[in-house]
Amino acid sequence: MAFGIKREELNAWKEAVSRGEIAFLTHYWLDPRFPGTKTVTKVGCSDLDRLNVWCKEHGLNPKYIHHRPPFPHFDLLGPKQREVLKQEKLWDQLERFHML
Repeated sequence: MAFGIKREELNAWKEAVSRGEIAFLTHYWLDPRFPGTKTVTKVGCSDLDRLNVWCKEHGLNPKYIHHRPPFPHFDLLGPKQREVLKQEKLWDQLERFHML
């Protein structure tokens, strides 16, 4: 279950993904399969080649890309989520979701 984002943020993410940009959307998220995990960052891009390269550049396995047209994405969780958000200098998302 996703919460903590506004419709405008979701729509902006969808638009960026559709343009083939690497786009980030962090939100609160609860799933019993991942106890202790409270947030997820969806890294989306409609250009699958570009998303594959992005994953590899960050040490992530592209086989875990969710191929869900029209918004393919990779879910970042846990310590790797924080690490990648720092590498991408997405301080607003780190602060907003208490990951600093």
